[in-house]
Amino acid sequence: MSVVAIVLIVIAAVLLVLFVGGLIATSRRRARMEGELQRAVAAANQELAKAHAEDRGWHPELVEQAAREAFAQRHPGAPIEALHLVQVVDRPGTDEDEAVFQIVSGHRRETIHLGRRDGAWLSVPS
Repeated sequence: MSVVAIVLIVIAAVLLVLFVGGLIATSRRRARMEGELQRAVAAANQELAKAHAEDRGWHPELVEQAAREAFAQRHPGAPIEALHLVQVVDRPGTDEDEAVFQIVSGHRRETIHLGRRDGAWLSVPS
């Protein structure tokens, strides 16, 4: 085998190692960034939903309390670590309004759907 062939093989091997290393680094970075992006999108959606709720005359503290009570009925004694308003459905009339919450409790993540009936917020099937 000639010296030129050996040099070309070594250069090709080095380029292959750099290429594979770049792919691995990029996939790890993407995985790290994806979690941050999802958290940022969730925070933005939550703020948008809160703003929409406040704009329509909803009282977020009453809706949140109803979500906490609905979760407590399903899981008595389970602590709520995070409560996020993720969607507001504001149809004509107040009895058609709905709110959707994501609740985190331990390893459990649950979605709670609330509907407004006669001015009160109640858990409704999703």
